[in-house]
Amino acid sequence: MRATDLAYELPPELIAQHAAEPRDSARLLVYDRAGGAIRHRLFRDLSRELSPGDLLVVNDTRVLPVRVRTRRATGGAAEVLLLEPAGDGSWEALVRPYRRLREGEVLEAGDMRVTIAERLGEGRVRVRVSAPGTLEQALAASGEMPLPPYITEPLGDPTDYQTVYAQHPGSAAAPTAGLHFSERMWDEIRRDHEVASVTLDVGLDTFRPLAEELVEDHPIHSERYRVPEPTAAAVERARSEGRRIVAVGTTSVRVLETVFGEPGAALEGRTRLLITPGHRFRATGAMITNFHLPRSTLLALVMAFAGVEQTRGLYRTAVSERYRFYSFGDASLIL
Repeated sequence: MRATDLAYELPPELIAQHAAEPRDSARLLVYDRAGGAIRHRLFRDLSRELSPGDLLVVNDTRVLPVRVRTRRATGGAAEVLLLEPAGDGSWEALVRPYRRLREGEVLEAGDMRVTIAERLGEGRVRVRVSAPGTLEQALAASGEMPLPPYITEPLGDPTDYQTVYAQHPGSAAAPTAGLHFSERMWDEIRRDHEVASVTLDVGLDTFRPLAEELVEDHPIHSERYRVPEPTAAAVERARSEGRRIVAVGTTSVRVLETVFGEPGAALEGRTRLLITPGHRFRATGAMITNFHLPRSTLLALVMAFAGVEQTRGLYRTAVSERYRFYSFGDASLIL
């Protein structure tokens, strides 16, 4: 598949700058793969489109406020975006201005000190962070939510970029399909349907535009995932009973296809799974997802599930119907 196959035209005004209020008032484009029917709903109508035996699988990762605006000893500004702990107490991070920052340099933000330990290339560094108390406390005091660059307006409420079921801190970006659930709707979904959770710590590479002309040549970085034993049991039970598994978000799809795509896969580890057209989906029976950036691996995943031409048609419909796109945008349900 070529990157040009993932291109489409999007009027800039359709890029959502704020979450829908309330969350579940976002629009929902429903596409039935079996018959090709398209229905226009609100997200709060989701239960009407689900079957009683469906198992919903969500990604319960929690976004940390990992964007930190720091000061250099020279008085200049530098921005640090913590991506992932390296396991030895250090973090991999993106920094700006990368070319000016040197190994050993110390950056400060309030009581937090960030030391550049190693330059890794392509704007990435390994840093060591020190602060009184825990890192989460320091980030709560000095960090900001890591909004993607296409959201240019300020985030009024940090919880807008957090799902209502978020539990395990570790992501540098939100699993955005889940942002549409309000507390009330989430309670209703859990009352009427079986729900299970996985954890995938979302990295920025998930959203990074393709750097190669062939999609399969795109160097996707690995992301940590974990499937709790009760979730694994619920998935296996649903599969054995012929019930549909509904993945909430592309990150949930990647975990399901990583763990249940081949026999004997580990319930915890790292995944570099890149899903493109031709992939055989072994666990995912339906998908809830937002409308994604052109030339992205996420759009390739949707095309793999819904069909290339069918997805192009859905996106043309979404544009003509003035759906809102990207992280704070509207959702689609592909059955």
